Amino acid sequence: MNDYIRTMRKLVGKETLVTVGCGAIIEDEQGRILLQRRKDQNNWCIPGGVMEIGETFLDTVSREVEEETNLVIHHPELFGIYSGPSCFKEYPNGDKVFSVQVIFRVKQYTGELKQEGAESLKHRFFNKDELPSPLNSNQAAFILDWAEGVPTSVIK
Repeated sequence: MNDYIRTMRKLVGKETLVTVGCGAIIEDEQGRILLQRRKDQNNWCIPGGVMEIGETFLDTVSREVEEETNLVIHHPELFGIYSGPSCFKEYPNGDKVFSVQVIFRVKQYTGELKQEGAESLKHRFFNKDELPSPLNSNQAAFILDWAEGVPTSVIK
């Protein structure tokens, strides 16, 4: 949990916080998407996370991708901005959050992909027609938009 969320939780308890999340649809040379299997929810999602105060969207997605995968992304392009009911989440501890998601598409990256980290069990590239299950319910919309080839920039 980042410092901003920790501070806000002290003030508002479990009430709904509005946050901004940034994630990356990372494609390899074969056009496959990189997904990570989360430890906390045991589902598949893209790398990403919550914006810290003072960060830009690009700062956030770059930091989160590197923390979770050990990859450094280059030339991210806006894929889409997602809001609405799928962005609401209640965690097992009762904390509630509404997170607007800014998603980037990345085709260039460097570094050696790490398999396990603080948040993930493993990372793997998947073809559009072979997506794993279960997908993270808060991220399924943009993963499926990518798989269906929806023209970008998506605003939902």
